Amino acid sequence: MSSFPRFTALARELPATVPFVGPEAIERNRHLIVKARIGANENGFGPAPSVIDAITQAATQTWKYTDPENFELREAIASHHGVSIDQINVGEGIDGLLGQIVRLIIGPGMPVVTSLGGYPTFNYHVTGYGGRLVTVPYKDDSEDIDGLLEAAIREDAPLVYFANPDNPMGSAIAGSRVVEFARALPQTTMLILDEAYGETAPAGIIPAADALIDRPNVIRTRTFSKAYGLAGSRIGYVIAHADTARAFDKIRNHFGLNRIGVAAAIAALKDQTYLKDVIGKIGAARERIADIARANGLKPLPSATNFVTIDCGHDGAYARAIVDGLMEEGVFIRMPGVAPLNRCIRISVGPEPKLDLLEQALPKVLERTSQSR
Repeated sequence: MSSFPRFTALARELPATVPFVGPEAIERNRHLIVKARIGANENGFGPAPSVIDAITQAATQTWKYTDPENFELREAIASHHGVSIDQINVGEGIDGLLGQIVRLIIGPGMPVVTSLGGYPTFNYHVTGYGGRLVTVPYKDDSEDIDGLLEAAIREDAPLVYFANPDNPMGSAIAGSRVVEFARALPQTTMLILDEAYGETAPAGIIPAADALIDRPNVIRTRTFSKAYGLAGSRIGYVIAHADTARAFDKIRNHFGLNRIGVAAAIAALKDQTYLKDVIGKIGAARERIADIARANGLKPLPSATNFVTIDCGHDGAYARAIVDGLMEEGVFIRMPGVAPLNRCIRISVGPEPKLDLLEQALPKVLERTSQSR
């Protein structure tokens, strides 16, 4: 008789999967040192000094559990967006919230619509709860919003995932079209509108916070991991109809947030002057990455995020060689995982010294890669 635990049939069938290979694992496994960490869409400019002060002060209180209702944080988020506190709930980053949403809605065999090559962690959660992924290819390197709508209706899908701005391509669709898309979905289809990069998007991309608040079938996800520079704090939130937002209380980990991260998030919301400054730095870094790409004969794609996706002009094997070659030089970047998007590489913004390393390493790597073809 087997001595192994009685995992569910689904768990027994699933592979042990980590959706992303982190730079720490690369350092361990390849015995390399990451000198420029510009691949994980983190904000290398870091949080505001006022946030660091809040973290320092909160550290002495870390022996306490966080308020299980997260009232102060939810109140601060609601005030920032001009909505009711009942229309906000919080979780362990958008990744954690995505798992909760799938748990709320999806059972074994249910269809879930998303873009082919879109955010892999969402797919990971769908698979983990036994859902059936229905994917729609990108169109002109942007998510096909009409294709997503058609697939949702055709499949009678209970859940659709759409990111705007998009990861991994950096593209964005006008907010007016997004609102039309959301209102065209069947009321029985829940839309996850992932706005992780909302702060870095240009005007007209992110609908007003209350634009879809009347729709019980729309959940908008936001994060402190990108523009606010708090990826390690794992604080995300949803903006939704009050009934939908309250549903998270049925299944969430009520002690899932950490006290230091909560204090950091509240302080970050208060320091909008710093946020404005860092968004300017992100924009300047995007331009520099694009210039570096063009100087090396590569094509940067328009970006509304804190990264730039670059068309390398060949296939996935060529792009992978560039990613691996840059890592040999200490420059950590990533690439989309699905063809035809995988002809590209994706480079996150960062401070000037990190981009200096990229600028120095890329020509050498491209020369080596071209010689080996």
